[in-house]
Amino acid sequence: MGNTIPEITLNDGMTVPVIGLGTYKLKGNEGVNSILSAMDLGYRLIDSAYNYENEGTVGEAVRRSSVPREELNITSKLPGRYQSYDKAITTIQESLFRANLDYYDLYLIHWPNPKQDTYVEAWQALIDAKKEGLIRSIGVCNFLPEHLMRLEKETGVKPSMNQIELHPFFNQAPQRKWHEENNIKTESWSPLARANEVLQNDMIQQIAEHHNKSLSQIILRWHYQLGAISIPKSASPARQLENISIFDFALDDTEMNMISGLTRADGRINNQDPATYEEF
Repeated sequence: MGNTIPEITLNDGMTVPVIGLGTYKLKGNEGVNSILSAMDLGYRLIDSAYNYENEGTVGEAVRRSSVPREELNITSKLPGRYQSYDKAITTIQESLFRANLDYYDLYLIHWPNPKQDTYVEAWQALIDAKKEGLIRSIGVCNFLPEHLMRLEKETGVKPSMNQIELHPFFNQAPQRKWHEENNIKTESWSPLARANEVLQNDMIQQIAEHHNKSLSQIILRWHYQLGAISIPKSASPARQLENISIFDFALDDTEMNMISGLTRADGRINNQDPATYEEF
């Protein structure tokens, strides 16, 4: 019996857990076993992408797991090279074939790629795929408010979530505020900043010692209290369990502000600014 992770409700009525498993670089049998371990521990939100080349791994873990399919929330993402309407429809179908799934719970546009300027027709493809029952909820990643407003203006449908780079060194306060005001949930990629730097921070270390928790648990609790869904990646069962064991304590306002205060103007890990960055 795994841990129960709290859920939040998206603007289309679908509920998702507040912590999921990131699967970037989890592939093959080893990847399947890591995902199965997470499911056994209580993870129900599994994040993948076409460009991770592991949709088959995720689907195989779903097939082997004793967890009923309807209890799982499986995510994949549309790559930039397939954003034209027809290609997007085919790619969603191909994503499902790869995973051997009948539907995705969440399907996201991976990047807006504004120079290419095809994200609106890609969004229309997601809307239509949802109508056909191929996707339960549709969202985006790395979209700025200007991109999000254009989607709703031109199609009448707003995303249920926006998955963005979010960690203590880049806290995305203005973007998160905009999401909250417009009823779009924030999901954090690289919630632990992917680097040892944040896990070696003396201030976070002191907060961790005060609560008798690990640094990762402090940071993931910070995400939770910000109202963000986090998707930490780990192949280790012990670390997977640690990452979801954050619901028996709380950070006070001072601690939350101390962690948020670590943010930097240039805090992005790889300087991927959605206003200019293109990923295909």
